[in-house]
Amino acid sequence: MTAVSMGTSGGTSQSRKAVTAAVIGNVLEWYDFGVYGYVAAIIGRNFFPGKDPITELLAAFLTFGLGFAARPIGGIVIGRMGDTHGRKAALMLTIFLMAAGTFMIGILPTYASIGVTAPVLLLVARLMQGFSTGGEWGGSTAFIVEWAPKGKRGLYGSFQQMSVVGGLLLGSSFAALLNSALTPAQMGDWGWRIPFLLGGILGPIGIYMRRTIEETPAY
Repeated sequence: MTAVSMGTSGGTSQSRKAVTAAVIGNVLEWYDFGVYGYVAAIIGRNFFPGKDPITELLAAFLTFGLGFAARPIGGIVIGRMGDTHGRKAALMLTIFLMAAGTFMIGILPTYASIGVTAPVLLLVARLMQGFSTGGEWGGSTAFIVEWAPKGKRGLYGSFQQMSVVGGLLLGSSFAALLNSALTPAQMGDWGWRIPFLLGGILGPIGIYMRRTIEETPAY
């Protein structure tokens, strides 16, 4: 009773710290998940080379879409983990998987280097991202709402959806900046890797922030 009362009392600094960590982590998650779509045409040329650019692009977006197919599985598995082992443990797992999958895409050799193994590994990384995102959606919402002060659960819960859009906006803005700063040749050769490498590097920051917060009082 005392723990729940502490978690729902108005506007404590601990609640704000926990919610801030969850929101920032969610922004990084959705930046990592969405940035693939903004360089899909380049990924198609590097991992699915062929004579037809449309086929290359469709293959890249098929891999992108399979990440969405993994989301329900991640939601079920990591959601159950959040119920049995705690919200914090579940969110630590989601951000670790997302950072690992994103960094993996950034360092993958292309089809020209390792052949068909390249698109297979790309698909593995994308499935890791999708599995992570599925667990993040419900897990971060539960975490934020359970930390919300009394009478502000709706307001605090809205931060989850806001952070989703914030992450996608961050990814699109950074991709646009790179396309403006680099030549098409530079972007196609190595520039497309920068958003993924940045996402992988920022991952440990999100992990640290989530590791230092407390479990939700309601849990």
